[in-house]
Amino acid sequence: MRIVAVQGAPSNAERGFLDAMHRLRSRVFGGRLQWQVTNTDGLEYDQFDHLSPTYILALTIRDEVIGCARLLPATGPTMLQRVFHPLLAEGHLDAHDAMIESSRFCVDTTIDEGRGVGPLHEATLTMFAGIIEWCVIHGFTEIVTATDVRFERVLRRASWPMRRLGEPQMINQTKSVAGLLPADRASFERVRPEGYRSNFNLSRDYAA
Repeated sequence: MRIVAVQGAPSNAERGFLDAMHRLRSRVFGGRLQWQVTNTDGLEYDQFDHLSPTYILALTIRDEVIGCARLLPATGPTMLQRVFHPLLAEGHLDAHDAMIESSRFCVDTTIDEGRGVGPLHEATLTMFAGIIEWCVIHGFTEIVTATDVRFERVLRRASWPMRRLGEPQMINQTKSVAGLLPADRASFERVRPEGYRSNFNLSRDYAA
């Protein structure tokens, strides 16, 4: 299992990965979770996919997309500010240049690879490590996100606890919460699974 980051104009291989990512998002958010999302031909997109985000993808040894997340600078348009602002105690986010938003995080836990190696699926930990590593390399120190309270518990189990930015509220039949996560080497070392790999330029030096 390995992590790749896709940003800017994708290569032909990366276009295939992104199509698989949008199919995964459709299955998870539109299917299993029954969220009110836009699905077109089995692909899930929203307005924030048009803002040149960075996508963090976890791939199996067969190059299947098993996990994904979308990263956007918190100082620009974000889901938390435009869609989930009721989750913020102050009604707005005090964003800064070293803060980034993670959204559309999901993992296909039905794939056998990485299952059964610990209390959390290896793909989940690989995604956590990939997000943190990319953020550290690119100068981001904080990750802001809106999620549900079940996933908040997953973060705690991974020893990467989230600091809440407000009280949980029901959104689309989901008990949701906003919070901040640290992006630092200590967090990376805690969540990184054995054999972790990424395609980041500084990954080898950083993860040594």
